[in-house]
Amino acid sequence: MNFTYPKTEKLKSQKTIDLLFSDGKSVSKYPLRLVYVKNSFEEKEKLKFGVSVSKKYFKNAVDRNYFKRVLRECYRLNKHLLLENIDENYAIMFFYQTKDRLSYQEINEKTVQLFNKFIIATKGEL
Repeated sequence: MNFTYPKTEKLKSQKTIDLLFSDGKSVSKYPLRLVYVKNSFEEKEKLKFGVSVSKKYFKNAVDRNYFKRVLRECYRLNKHLLLENIDENYAIMFFYQTKDRLSYQEINEKTVQLFNKFIIATKGEL
């Protein structure tokens, strides 16, 4: 298994991010939310992934950056669940939406549950 998070997998396109917010669908597992949209990329990557932590909940950049690192790490270690179960290309944005400071283990468990929920949601669209 490849547990990397290469540059080509990072969601950077402003057009794609705008598309996520306007036309994207979402699934949630408190305190995480995943917004996704089908997309066609030029690269061979099946996923484009980004994270966001609100300034509303964490005023200090140090805290926001910590949770962004944790979310990226959870994605990196569990993305095989997504890659094995999706057929389309997706752009995904991952949000941490609470003031609660959950531990890495709790966030990782919620990430796995959220990815399973996402897989079920995408299977229902077909």
